[in-house]
Amino acid sequence: MARNELRPVIKLRSSAGTGYSYVTRKNRRTTPDRLTLSKYDPIIRLHVPFREER
Repeated sequence: MARNELRPVIKLRSSAGTGYSYVTRKNRRTTPDRLTLSKYDPIIRLHVPFREER
């Protein structure tokens, strides 16, 4: 069974420049543009914005 392309796997990369990333899924129909979430970066020990990488 093929994966649903409506909810692709995306990588969220830290905007702090540490190289840390999270992997998640998103719904293309409800959020067609790039996703930005505030998440914890354990390298600098702060919450920073994580942007979707393509």
